[in-house]
Amino acid sequence: MKIEIIPAIDIIGGQCVRLTQGDYARRTVYAADPLEVARSYEALGIRRLHVVDLDGAKAAAPQNLDTLRKIATSTRLEVQYGGGIKSEEALRAVLDAGARRAICGSIAITDPDRFAGWLTAYGADAVILGADTKAGRVAINGWQEAAETDVQTLIRRFEAYGLKQVICTDISRDGMLTGPNFDLYTALQQEFPAIEIIVSGGISSRDDLVRLDELGLRSVIVGKAIYEGRITLQELEQCLQNE
Repeated sequence: MKIEIIPAIDIIGGQCVRLTQGDYARRTVYAADPLEVARSYEALGIRRLHVVDLDGAKAAAPQNLDTLRKIATSTRLEVQYGGGIKSEEALRAVLDAGARRAICGSIAITDPDRFAGWLTAYGADAVILGADTKAGRVAINGWQEAAETDVQTLIRRFEAYGLKQVICTDISRDGMLTGPNFDLYTALQQEFPAIEIIVSGGISSRDDLVRLDELGLRSVIVGKAIYEGRITLQELEQCLQNE
């Protein structure tokens, strides 16, 4: 299996949680200590961890940098971190706290020139575009608002600035365990072959991972399916051994 599996840790109040369809009122707490969860993934052979600061997304500024710092200093995991990165100060704080990559979403819509400047200044290896979609439109500000732009237009806008990675979450499937939107991700990867389209939302089983791999997708974020036991740690380990 060539596809890279990136487990997700979503944080509210320092705890690991998962939201259903981005709804803060529909959350489940899965673990009190994100660092222990991160270490368990590292022990399996995971290389990259997806950390979402849900408090930060709501507050429009990162709120869980201490947790990020603990994970970055206590493991060898490459952390990609998102949630509330709307200023250069916030971007620097996230990278200084140990994130290998910072995920920026809303700013790419609300201030595209600034986001393009970050891609140029910090490099496309350090800055990931978060292009989350709801009913064909990009959703911003913790998924609370829908923009007028579609995902393809958003990606195309930043291609010229060397964009390398895009996390695309289909919000209608996020946390629903119904399977990802295979057609969406296949179409995006074919339209933008030089960009890594990171699949997010709806992963429900190992079979989903196998199919995404067969379709040529390069990486996938898995969250609730692991916490709910739909993909066991043993299956995860087997996938990693087959890479």
